Amino acid sequence: MLHYETIPVTAFQQNCSLVWEDEGMTAAVIDPGGDLDVLLAACKQLGITLKYIWITHGHLDHAGATADLAEQLGLPIIGPHPSDQFWIDGLPMAASTYGFPAARPFKPTRWLADGDTVTLGKHTLSVRHCPGHTPGHVVFYSAEMNRAFVGDVLFAGSIGRTDFPQGNHQHLIDSITQRLWPMGDDTVFIPGHGPESTFGRERKTNPYVGGT
Repeated sequence: MLHYETIPVTAFQQNCSLVWEDEGMTAAVIDPGGDLDVLLAACKQLGITLKYIWITHGHLDHAGATADLAEQLGLPIIGPHPSDQFWIDGLPMAASTYGFPAARPFKPTRWLADGDTVTLGKHTLSVRHCPGHTPGHVVFYSAEMNRAFVGDVLFAGSIGRTDFPQGNHQHLIDSITQRLWPMGDDTVFIPGHGPESTFGRERKTNPYVGGT
């Protein structure tokens, strides 16, 4: 079985998630934006071993500590889509601008595209490319867990910002309606910030995409 625990990190309270399988207790960390001491302590407490870093997009609060963690533990970096390389290259300047600890750029071990999969032990998650918040944003979906890790595409009661460089409001709406909704109304999603929700609830009540 797959399990997960979400840990808010950085001053932006970004939802970093640890996902692990119980056969070998191997794990992936999704969006290690910072606070590596907190994340590594959680791994130790859970008794899991990190094997992969999965990145939804290149914004500082989601990817700021990626290079340090990959170097420290010798982990491969998987994702996002290559369209976000410019955001990754800009991590040092973003850290300085927002008063974050120093962040280093990186090149992923493996870029992701729509329809790709990632694996953890015997378990497989599907990847959907969901541009709009950033051009290279991806989402990780586990049909087994009935969970989607959606980064900053969709929130409980809101959607991702599109006023950043290369953001696109229509692309974001299309990503939500064409690539998230088909996962099913009962799918629980873990957003990049704030509480979990379901796609069905957001389809009915979210003022930005309700009724779509």
